[in-house]
Amino acid sequence: MILVYDGSFEGFLSLVYDVYYEKLAPIKIYKTLPNEIIFEEIKDIQTSKENSIKVLDAIKSKFPKDIVQKILNIFMCDTREFELNLLEYIIIGFKETKQLFNINIPCVFYLNNLEKELFKNVHKMYAFIRFEELEDGSLYGKIESKFNLVYFLGKHFLKRFNNQNFIIHDINRKLAFVKIEDNYSIQEVAYFDEPIYSSNEQKFQKLWKSFFSGVTIKERINPKLQRQMVPLIYRTYMSEFKD
Repeated sequence: MILVYDGSFEGFLSLVYDVYYEKLAPIKIYKTLPNEIIFEEIKDIQTSKENSIKVLDAIKSKFPKDIVQKILNIFMCDTREFELNLLEYIIIGFKETKQLFNINIPCVFYLNNLEKELFKNVHKMYAFIRFEELEDGSLYGKIESKFNLVYFLGKHFLKRFNNQNFIIHDINRKLAFVKIEDNYSIQEVAYFDEPIYSSNEQKFQKLWKSFFSGVTIKERINPKLQRQMVPLIYRTYMSEFKD
């Protein structure tokens, strides 16, 4: 059987509910069906707020806090097919919680490694995100990333920009972490006008490029090593790599 859900966390919890209580045995889980012909039975999972809350409450009451956080973290790895492994992981946890720490179980091993990969990407983005000053003095940073990092980056920069308004905008996912004074939230951004930058922003970028050029030793330029240290995926919005 193949299960299809809407890709949301609420939708996935609804899927867990249906699998658990209807005793389903999926071999694949998709957000959208692939184009190729599929001969397996297909079941569309209807997102149910009531069922998703029941599953979430059960997870919170039975699983340790760090495991609950791991489940949320794994769901941020949205470019990977993690659903079958995460489903198995949750079902194992309901049966015997201590098995969630047993790395000899394939799904546990896989999810542990996926979470490590997630945080490697988070830590890289701490260094690679570039903020630009807007007309009102707020800071605005665009990102394109392998995983959904907006929440993690937002929480990180809350500690560093505690007196500064800022926006971290994931262009592809149309999500933004918005911090205004003492309030912050993650918002869906279906459409976003090109922001108006401050009169000083161009000066800041010139200074940054001058610094980058100044510390470069031409005789030691190594493009291959540079791509390893700063992969192309991170360079789109980095000031020092703009033309």
